Amino acid sequence: MATTNMKIEKSTYIRRRAQLKKDMGSGLLLFLGNDEVGMNYADNTYPFRQDSTLFYFFGLDYAGLAAVIDVDEDREIVFGNELTIDDIVWTGTQPSLKDKCSEIGISDTMPMKELKNYIDKARAKGQTVHFLPPYRGDHKVWLWELLGVEPAAQTAKASVPFIKAIVAQRNYKDEEEIRLIEESVDLSTEMHLAAYRTVRPGIHESQVAAAVEEVACRHGNALAFPTIATTQGQVLHNHGFIHQLKEGDIFLLDAGAETKSHYAGDLSSSMPVGEKFTERQEIIYNIHLASFQAAVDTLKLGVPFRDAHIAAATKIAEGMKDLGLMKGDPAEAAESGAYALFFPCGLGHMVGLDVHNMENLGEQYVGYAEGQVKSTQFGFKSLRFARPLEVGFVFTVEPGIYFIPELMDKWRAEHQFMDFINYDKLDVWRDFTGLRNELNYVMTETGARLLGTIKKPMTIEEVYQAKNN
Repeated sequence: MATTNMKIEKSTYIRRRAQLKKDMGSGLLLFLGNDEVGMNYADNTYPFRQDSTLFYFFGLDYAGLAAVIDVDEDREIVFGNELTIDDIVWTGTQPSLKDKCSEIGISDTMPMKELKNYIDKARAKGQTVHFLPPYRGDHKVWLWELLGVEPAAQTAKASVPFIKAIVAQRNYKDEEEIRLIEESVDLSTEMHLAAYRTVRPGIHESQVAAAVEEVACRHGNALAFPTIATTQGQVLHNHGFIHQLKEGDIFLLDAGAETKSHYAGDLSSSMPVGEKFTERQEIIYNIHLASFQAAVDTLKLGVPFRDAHIAAATKIAEGMKDLGLMKGDPAEAAESGAYALFFPCGLGHMVGLDVHNMENLGEQYVGYAEGQVKSTQFGFKSLRFARPLEVGFVFTVEPGIYFIPELMDKWRAEHQFMDFINYDKLDVWRDFTGLRNELNYVMTETGARLLGTIKKPMTIEEVYQAKNN
């Protein structure tokens, strides 16, 4: 599918900034844009990606910018430098900074050298300068220069009211954003279908990854995150493409597109390398499908997403009990954390301009409601999203089943969850690897709506059909 030129309207950016000023009440709000980053020397750069929060409020997809919203003075200013002839020789003629800013409803621009002067004057007047937790080294240096806050202290001193005000907008997707996310999900689906057509014995993981990433590249789009394309699915974030595919392997793909809007899609698929799953792979795949459906059945307005996680974990524990690998009450095994031997990650996360939306601002603010405490227990601590579901939330559902030999050995040596796990039965499953499927949902007034052209996790029969079409 070719992606469109859909974009956010100018009025939306104006409304977002107005709401932020209203929510903050006072102070100077500082937005640091991203710059080019050298790959192995300054002029050989990684692909540019704008800071998502600056992009959300200002819509400017250019390097070398910063912005402030001066709530007390009711000013919105973008700082940046106009191109010189030396720049134009390499980049060609481009719109001026003022022209770029007029498209998002801002008339106030200043050279970058004036940013520190403006902040110094604000601080001299007693204004609070609100800044966000930095996630790039150059931002840490920049904040040190602008505010005198040493890098080691910056995350702790970041403005919690500023974080909460941003989360209060970016967590709730309007129809414009949902349309853009769905476009990214549709392109991500095309990437996964390319994998189904490519996977076969004898080729290498790198060849599948190339076929998948070519789909995004062909349409002029980027990846939402580094592709996971592996026969070693028990390694949750396996970005190496070093294995040759063999008959009897499970191939796990976790890949998503970021279209020109910068909104992300995030899908996972699990497929047999040969024509069919083996008998025991079918058993685990069907347990996984049951866990997925149990989670989806829990998705209702006002219900905490943690409940959906527990529903999936309970169904996995139930399936493992049927195989003789677990014992006791599956619901108790889920609440105790014993399930995490087979499902050590969280059920899902928010999606938006970041594939893990606003993770740089802190999971406790994005994925947890006020007063909700994020667990530190293995398994539960990886649950990025647990808060009650509200209209406008866009999120993933991605249960998985993994057989991780190192984790089995550790828990067995520590005698963990002996009331729930039959360790003597695990050895024959050590080489199983792992599998998961992942889809994207938006919460509406009438319930959770699946985004994209795939309308449910594929059954075993549908997986076979996808491989043969």
